[in-house]
Formats: sequence, structure tokens, C-alpha cells
Amino acid sequence: MPPSDHRYRARLRRFQQRLSLRNRLVLSHVMVLLLALLSMAVTSALIEEWLGLGDIEGDVVLQVGLWLGLAAAVPVSIALSRFLLRPLDRVRTATRRLAEGHYDDVLELPGEPGLAALVDNVNMLSAALADTERRRARLISEVAHEMRTPITILRGQIEGMADGVFLPDEAMFASLADDLDRLQRLTGDLSSLSRAEEGAFDLHRELTDVTMVARKTAERLRPQYDDQLVNLVVDPGLSALALCDPDRITQVLVNLLGNALAACDPHGRVALSVHTESRPGNHLIVRVTDDGVGIAEHDLERIFHRFERLEHPGRPAAAGGSGIGLAIARGIARAHGGDITAESAGPGKGATFTMRLPQEPAPGGAVRPVSR
Repeated sequence: MPPSDHRYRARLRRFQQRLSLRNRLVLSHVMVLLLALLSMAVTSALIEEWLGLGDIEGDVVLQVGLWLGLAAAVPVSIALSRFLLRPLDRVRTATRRLAEGHYDDVLELPGEPGLAALVDNVNMLSAALADTERRRARLISEVAHEMRTPITILRGQIEGMADGVFLPDEAMFASLADDLDRLQRLTGDLSSLSRAEEGAFDLHRELTDVTMVARKTAERLRPQYDDQLVNLVVDPGLSALALCDPDRITQVLVNLLGNALAACDPHGRVALSVHTESRPGNHLIVRVTDDGVGIAEHDLERIFHRFERLEHPGRPAAAGGSGIGLAIARGIARAHGGDITAESAGPGKGATFTMRLPQEPAPGGAVRPVSR
């Protein structure tokens, strides 16, 4: 391309950048009108020549028509531009208020479909930011609440021992250790939640028999099930190999089985199964099904949000739960390239949690199967 063309394009870009959208619309309207008047002038000239009118009469008529058209075009163009840009001005004002932290403004949808879609997207963005801000504030409040209780207990116990109210015996030190463990678990959960939301889990993948991992996890938790008189059934299934982090998968299974136990009444039932699915793609499916309190349809996705703990009438919330276990579990599954979903027929009708993991083939025996 010749240098003159580059210079022309650069000047044109600079000129366009100086013009606001409103001025561009006005200019476009005026140009359309001028083209129309030019066409009219050419047509008039042809008609004058055909009818044999005088040059002076034709020029006067043409000039009067051009000036009148231009005089009408400018104010009409400005009015139309203001009318067309009014929704965009409201969107610009709303986005500025969003940047300032005002998330509760809802814009009225204009009649024009294209602008209506833009305004609707801005309203959706505002609602999403408002929800994020509410959850951020709730996160800070929940973390402060979760940490306040053990810290208060620890301080009271330490002050009590210092004042001689409590004896520094084995039971007291065991109680202090329990509160410290609770704080340590909470900080560990928050760290895992941060990694889950950032997708930054450090996975140590090994070719793992997930069926065996599921069995061992179930047997580890079986005493808790027996203590609460809940029947835990493990589908034997065949060996199912996947290239995954066995410790992280165990963490997910502990969370899912623990939630299922908390959802069941005495003499309830929880089933754990592992199988493979070839279509679509090669996937490993882990299901945990319970016949407990169930989940309402509108809560099936909400339960995976951080610090979301469902409340059921007449049923106390699970003790010690921080409400971030499912968010961490889903983050681990997604870090493996899979996901976790929940299904339920409704309150009182149980629930099924399904973890889907991609099943990768064994790399020619370079990695030995492990089962923990």
C-alpha cells in the first residue's frame, strides 16, 4: 500500500476519534440528506432539460431546495440523534454507577430490539455484581463468625487457667487442641476455596483405581454411619482407572458422603457407586444417592455456592459445617476436567450427587495403578 494511503487512513482514524457518536449520527443524517438532494438536483436538471426550462429559473429552484433541505436536515438530525442515543446515555450512566459500586439500578428496556438486548445485558451484569458483592460481604461475616467462636473459647480457657479457675490437666489441653484443630480446618477450607475459585489446585495425578478409593473412603466413614443408624451401601463395581489425584478425590468423596449422612434420618440409606461411561467420551461416574431431606429445584445449583447452607424446618444444621465443602468439591472435580452436579425429586425425596471425571488411558505402563 502506498505511503499516501497510510497517511490518509491515519488522518481518517484521528478524525473519527475526535467525533462523538452523537456527532457521527448527525453527520450521517446530513450526508444521507445531501445525497438525496444531489439526486434530486440531477433529476431536476434532466427534467428541466427535457421540458426546456430556463437555466436561471432552474438554478433558483435548485438552490432554494438545497438550502431548505439542509436547514431542515440539521435540527432533525440533532433531534433524531438525541432520541437514538438516549438509551445509550442511560447505559453509559449506569455503567459509571456500576464502577462506583451502585449495583441496584435497573434500566428500563427501550423499544428497539438491539438496544433492548444491550440494556438487558447491563441489567444482568448489575444483578450479578450485586449478588457477588452480597456474597463477598457474607463471606467476610461468615469467616469472622466461624473464627470468633473458637478464638473466644480459647481465650476464655487460657484466661481461666491463668486465673486458676481451670486446671491445666489433660482434659483442658484436649479441649484447647480441639478448638485449634477447628481453626486449622477452617483456614485449610478457606485456602482450598480460594484455589477452587481461582482454578489453581496443585494436582498430583496418578493412574488410580477410583473404585478402590471409593471403597476405602466408605469403610473409613462407616463407623459414623453405624453410630447414626444409617445404612451405607457400596456397589462393588469393576475397577475403574483414571489419571487423577487420589487424595483430592478422597477429599471429594468424604464431603459427599458426609453431606449424605447429615441429610439422612436414622435407618436411612446412602448408596455409593462407581462405573464408567463411554459416551459421550470416556468418563468415570461416581454417584452418591441418599433418601434424606432432599433439595428444592431452585437450590440445586445454589448449594455449590460458598457458605450456602440449606435450612430445613425442624432439622438442626450440621454442626461444624462451614458451608464451603461442595464449592471445594466442585472446584476439585473441575480442576480434573470434570464436574459435580446434584439431582433431587424435591424436599423429602432424597438427592443424588454425581461426579464425572474424564477417564484417560494408561500411558503404556509408565505409571503404576495405585489404590489408597
